Amino acid sequence: MLGLEYFSFGDLWSPYFLVFMLAVATLYSFVVGPWRDRFAGSERVPFGRQAAFYLAIVLLYAVHGGPLSLLGHLMFTFHMTDMAISYVMVPPMLIYGIPAWLWRSIFSLRVWRPFKFLAQPLFGLFLFNLMFSFYHIPSIHDWIMVHYFVHGVYYVALLAAALLNWWHIQCPVAEWARLTSLRRLGYIFLNGLLLTPACVLIIFASEPVFAVYSDPEVWAKAMRYCVSGSAADLLAQFQGPAFFNLMDAREDQQLGGIIMKLLQEFINIWALFTVFMQWYRKERAQEDDPAFDHASSGRLNNV
Repeated sequence: MLGLEYFSFGDLWSPYFLVFMLAVATLYSFVVGPWRDRFAGSERVPFGRQAAFYLAIVLLYAVHGGPLSLLGHLMFTFHMTDMAISYVMVPPMLIYGIPAWLWRSIFSLRVWRPFKFLAQPLFGLFLFNLMFSFYHIPSIHDWIMVHYFVHGVYYVALLAAALLNWWHIQCPVAEWARLTSLRRLGYIFLNGLLLTPACVLIIFASEPVFAVYSDPEVWAKAMRYCVSGSAADLLAQFQGPAFFNLMDAREDQQLGGIIMKLLQEFINIWALFTVFMQWYRKERAQEDDPAFDHASSGRLNNV
């Protein structure tokens, strides 16, 4: 299916990246398990949080090392699916999976002191959305896709920006939270709004705008970075990505943009619901607490 039979096991499964991700998962298991007592204030990490972290690792491997990664070079639809999984689904799972005591230990290191400005909510909000939109300017996207080192560095930086963006939505360390519940709701709304122009331009473009998915020469150059030499020689016999694509380039491009926007909106709705319910439960708990100062609460809520 989709011509994957033309590629080797190494092309499809990226063994070196698999080993790296297994090492990350193993390190995490030791840190939250037998090494936990080495960290100040450490507590047992619930199974659900651990499962979220491990699932995030599996998803990252699937979209950057497994068959989905290769499919992302064959069809723009899979490319945008990979982007949605990597930078919309995975970040909140990673943040949730790492316990607060580990976050405190990580960011207590002096090396982070010069980078305190990164903790500003507006910085996190605009950095990710600007980086994502910039990457999907057609000429920029095609250039990055055919420069392997830049491609790898940009993807890592985009993941860091996505984590910073999601940090303010679900800050795992209560005392570090910079946004009230109401402002978090506004933050989530703006997050979806800022990504809309890039998706709209992709969906409603009158013709294919990404050469790496429509120009056989550009596509072949990009493919040489993610497949073995024998597979690359074989690809030269095909008529570009059209050989593997189930749709024409414009339809593929439109579907990719739609998938990205729908997945982002689905996650945003989940985030809005979660933040609202947390806010509601907190307000109810305060109302039910006889010692709670309702007059002070009213003044604070009006700030």
